[in-house]
Amino acid sequence: MIPRYSLPEMAALFTDEARLGMWLEVELLAAEGWVEAGAIEPSVAKALRDRAPRVDAEIVAAVSKHEEVTNHDVAAFVDVLQWAIGGPEARYVHFGLTSSDVVDTALCATLVRACDLLVEACGALVSALRRRAVEHMATPMAGRTHGMHAEPTTFGAKLALWCLQAERDRLRLVSARKAIAVGKLSGAVGTYSNIDPRVEAHVCSGLGLVPVPASQVISRDRHAEVLWACASVGATVEMIATEVRHLARTELREVEEPFAPGQKGSSAMPHKRNPILSERLSGLARVLRGYLGAGLEDVALWHERDISHSSVERIVLPDACLLAYYVLRRAAGLVDGLVVHPDRMLANLTEGSFGLVFSQPVLLAMLQAGMQRDAAYRIVQRDATKAAEERRPFREVLEEDPEVTLPEAAMDDAFALERSLRHVDRFLKAIEAIGEVQP
Repeated sequence: MIPRYSLPEMAALFTDEARLGMWLEVELLAAEGWVEAGAIEPSVAKALRDRAPRVDAEIVAAVSKHEEVTNHDVAAFVDVLQWAIGGPEARYVHFGLTSSDVVDTALCATLVRACDLLVEACGALVSALRRRAVEHMATPMAGRTHGMHAEPTTFGAKLALWCLQAERDRLRLVSARKAIAVGKLSGAVGTYSNIDPRVEAHVCSGLGLVPVPASQVISRDRHAEVLWACASVGATVEMIATEVRHLARTELREVEEPFAPGQKGSSAMPHKRNPILSERLSGLARVLRGYLGAGLEDVALWHERDISHSSVERIVLPDACLLAYYVLRRAAGLVDGLVVHPDRMLANLTEGSFGLVFSQPVLLAMLQAGMQRDAAYRIVQRDATKAAEERRPFREVLEEDPEVTLPEAAMDDAFALERSLRHVDRFLKAIEAIGEVQP
């Protein structure tokens, strides 16, 4: 992932130093596991840990250089590690292991830490949406279907639905974390032919993982689940961003993105305040969806393993975690700082629609008065069209129509905004049920 979309706490998990550092920890824990299994002396494992090098840029460069000879990154790492440790104890580095034991277990441990950050960031988005939903639960606006005015709703109801969806994303991330919090040190083809299961148990315990049956590699549906959770986050953020973009249009101006002092919306037009963050988030969601496709294709490997997944995962897993974390953090900031214009929402709802958003209550009132549905529908449709074409209040047109014989009280009720919004507290109860999300 390019630095533009990489936040430091997530990026730190996927550096070369972090990757080789996790490999090193797996190797050292494995040696200590062999002590528990009675295969090597405690002094050997202690010597390995005491003399193990700190994985820094110099070690990374040494491994990279040696890989030019071995054409195998783990083999190069093991050689460099043995040279750095030295002495007879070094022969117990990578004892009984195959490369995937180290790489897969280390990768899962890293992805668990990435999921922790993602769960926290998604929780922050849920909390931001919840706060703004409560703030605007009684802020009326036009509900729109097909981009057209439909019936009244509130901005808080819209935010509440986003909040509930983001909470489902958070739970998907929690589930993905559980799925990926596994490890395997069962050797080639996974039969423990050259390694004691107690070694696997010790390593997994040390890394906070659960040992699982595996072939030579951990099943890739687990990694695909992480990518699905990331892609789902992107879809939710895109949904929010797309709505912000629509509502921010000049013709509506119901919301605005936060605009910082000194910010410029256009290099040419000083008046512009473009929804650039929402547009960015919409675009990045497309990239996240692409990673999921690659992850699903990694599930089917030949026999007990091949490495067709390896090159893919070096790109898509770090990038998906980095990008999902970025869009979650930026989306939470967008929601927190969103400028809402209740006056514009109300004006667009009432003046902008000429009252046409109340056509269904009028229809229902005419049915209750005894008229057949199709006849009532045609009358209301005809008068709604006339009101729109003549840009006149819908109620005024209805009251001029001799076929509309509703009493004034029934008409008042049909055009009452309070009637349309009398049940929005159900949205409030739904988001209150999830409570304040704890990071």
